[in-house]
Amino acid sequence: MRRLRPGTIVLLACLLVLALLPAFAEKYYVQLFTKIMIMAIFAMSLDLLVGFTGLVSLGHAAFFGLAGYVLAFAAPQYEAANLWLSLPLAMACSGLLALLIGALVLRTSGIYFIMVTLAFAQMVFFLFHDTEFGGGADGIYVYAKPVAAIAGWEPFTLENHVHFYFVVLVLLVLVYAALRMLLASLFGRVIVGIRVNEQRMKSLGYRTFRYKLVCFVLAGVLAGMAGYFAAAQFGFVSPETLGWHQSGSVLMMVILGGMGTLTGAVLGAFAMILLELGLQDLPRIGGLDLAKHWQLFMGGFIVLAVLLLPHGLLGLGQLASKLRRKPVEARDG
Repeated sequence: MRRLRPGTIVLLACLLVLALLPAFAEKYYVQLFTKIMIMAIFAMSLDLLVGFTGLVSLGHAAFFGLAGYVLAFAAPQYEAANLWLSLPLAMACSGLLALLIGALVLRTSGIYFIMVTLAFAQMVFFLFHDTEFGGGADGIYVYAKPVAAIAGWEPFTLENHVHFYFVVLVLLVLVYAALRMLLASLFGRVIVGIRVNEQRMKSLGYRTFRYKLVCFVLAGVLAGMAGYFAAAQFGFVSPETLGWHQSGSVLMMVILGGMGTLTGAVLGAFAMILLELGLQDLPRIGGLDLAKHWQLFMGGFIVLAVLLLPHGLLGLGQLASKLRRKPVEARDG
């Protein structure tokens, strides 16, 4: 019988905890972990570009925010949109935007690629920020969560926070499993090869531009999925969801958890959001309000994590394994 790896056991244990969470957690925590799982999907979509294909993008939030706006536009005023129609529409719009942007930005590389993705994202940001059709700087309200009705039958309702939680949990697992299978395929090995040495992959006959464009579009579609459910959960979408701050935040999640591993992207999303909440609850010591300066502590933590853990928080497990092996090797020697 094949034994499960320790990492697999940990993943299954975490999945079990998440599945049981609504049974003993209050509504606030259920909604909090729903938000974290949405951001974990967003982080995995970016990790597909950054960690596996070697494309560092500072404009990934454009696809995330656009899907939220599509949901707001697709919903009748003061009524709920149909989930089965609006979700594919939002993901398709994000994918189309990714196709248009990717066809241009992928002709650059390095620092130029980073700056061009940022420039395109800012163009999308100001399109919604400076025009009335998108609500301007105030954004748009989504008054009702999408309805999952099929010919009058509703298998679940997103208005119920527990149902919403489990829908997002299922999507998180499906996205993780689908990306794992994709990366284990020939396609996955090619994009990793592009990250390591694109010229060598070209010399082997692979059309690297097409592979990178497919990755860019797929990442945009998955970011759109996350943005759709983020807008549905909070009932509001604004230009801030399209801005470079959002792109930078999700990039930090990927770096913090560990680039090039889907588990690291998920871990980074959980760690960063929970750490942020923890720092915002710091006590007041004398005349110093520590919670007021939580961003300073967050920045310091991320700097230390990058310096001490080059493989992210996921590298802690590798470090622990090495430390356990050393005493054994010493005894054997």
